[in-house]
Parts: sequence; structure tokens; C-alpha cells
Amino acid sequence: MKPEDGYIFYIINPKAGASGLKTTSRKFISYLSSKGFRVQILTTSCLRDGFEFSRSAAESKDCAMVVVVGGDGVIREVADGLKGNGKPLLIIPGGTENLLANELGFDEKVETIIKTFEDGFTRPMDLGSVNGKSFTSVAGFGFDGEIVKRVSGQRSGHIDYLDYVWPIWRTFWDYKFEPMKVEVDGETIYQGRAMVFVGNISRYAIGLEILHYADFGDGLLDVCVYKCSNRPHLVKHSILTILKKHSGRGDVIYRQGKQIRISSHSSDIATEIDGDPGPSLPVEIKVIPQAITLLVPKGARPAGIRTRLIRALG
Repeated sequence: MKPEDGYIFYIINPKAGASGLKTTSRKFISYLSSKGFRVQILTTSCLRDGFEFSRSAAESKDCAMVVVVGGDGVIREVADGLKGNGKPLLIIPGGTENLLANELGFDEKVETIIKTFEDGFTRPMDLGSVNGKSFTSVAGFGFDGEIVKRVSGQRSGHIDYLDYVWPIWRTFWDYKFEPMKVEVDGETIYQGRAMVFVGNISRYAIGLEILHYADFGDGLLDVCVYKCSNRPHLVKHSILTILKKHSGRGDVIYRQGKQIRISSHSSDIATEIDGDPGPSLPVEIKVIPQAITLLVPKGARPAGIRTRLIRALG
């Protein structure tokens, strides 16, 4: 990209991440200015601003690309505003655990951001849609959704991994596994007590490869159904997932598809979308193929469990 191609729309979520993220962002802005690029900076006050700002960028003939600084929530909103437009999106990762940035191989170093920008290597990315609401990474139903609901209920600002400890502990002891019905491309693949994940990327929190066959550009969404009705079963699933041995077992169903429906007779099942509370069941989920264009590190690999834990511990 050259300065004469147009200005760069720079969307910042000031609530996501610690001081290191702000330093990386400032350094990248300085780099762009030193190279003669025009940068238009906008700061979000709520997640919805990300959508509104990126939609404006998508409609502007003078905007050449978009940069987003923040976590999975604001990235989701920005991607939603850009879908179908084709203008490249560059992520500067923030948040507690940026699932998409980790999947793409980003780290917190400004050198990585600059090299990604200079290389100009792009990949098309699908989006998922839950009842018309776009998501980039993973939607969870049941146990996972309940944890996110508890974290969101006590959230007052930026959160870190420690903010998840108590919600996970309480959910582990309190959660009642309710039955769900899961349909993929019109076929009922399971009906019973379960945890369900639907996603666009291979790795979830702390790098767990729950959806390890997922490819964000293949035009499909991956579905993992853990048959689960009690705490011992949950512990077993957790251990096998860490060991990457979960998907071949008889009590786990793994599918890929374009349209997924999840429903239940219970009204108590919580859901989450990219780490934020999601809609009540039933939900209709579909893939939006090649919805956005991402600038990504050339040859990078998703960050694993060890890398993510090291980052979390500083």
C-alpha cells in the first residue's frame, strides 16, 4: 500500500488491554505518519461504535484500509461493518485473550504489525452469523455461555484471566446440564445434555484446540458437541481436549457445515459470541463466506497453550 492509495481508518477501543497495547498502537501510528500515510483516528465508547466507524470507512472512497486496536468484541463489530466490502483489515491485538489475533499468529510486538503491513499479505475470512449477528471466532452454548454470563455480570472495565477464576469455579459446581438439539445442514446430529461450540477458528481460550479442523477461509463452520451431563464427564472432556484427543471419541460429535440450528425446551441455557453474552435459544447460525479481507503475518502459525500462558503471566 502507498500513501496515495488513500487514508487509513484507525479504530481504537481504549478499554481493551494494558499499557503495552497503547504503546504498540502509538508506535504504529508514528510509523505510518513517518511514511507519509494519512491516519484518521476514532475512539470507541461502546462496542457498537466499531460497527458504525467501519461501516463509514467501507463507504468512503478515500479510505484504503482499516486498522482496529482492541479485543475480540470490537474486532467482531468492525468486521461486521466491513463485510462484503473488500477493504483490508489489520488487527492490533488487545483484550484478555484475542482469539482471532492469536489464530492469525499476531503478537504484541510493533515489529510484527509493521512487517505485516509492509508485506501486504492478505487472506479472505469467513464470518459466522448467529440470528443475524456476525461473529469472527467462536460461539459457545451451555457451560461456556454461563461462564461468560457470570464474567459479564461482574465486569466494570478491562478484565484479565483472574476475573474468570471465580465464575469458572462457581459454574463448575452450580451448572445443570440442560438438553439441546443440534442440527447441521438440516440433519439432527444430537439431542440431549451437552456443551456445544460452533466456530470459525481452530483454537479457543488458552489455545485449546476444541475445533482443531477449523479453517477461517474454507466456507464452513465447525461444530463440536460434547455429550455431557455431570461434573466428572466435564472433567474428562477437559483433560482429553487439552491432550487433543477429544474429537475421535464416541461421546464427542464433530461436524462441519454451512447452517446450524441449536434449540432447547429449557430457557436457562446461556450463550456467548466471541466472549460476549449471546442471544437466547433457539439460534440459527450460518456462514458468510469470504466476508472480509485480513492482513496477516506471512507464514505465521496460531499461538498454542504454552505461548498464551507465558503472555498471560507476563
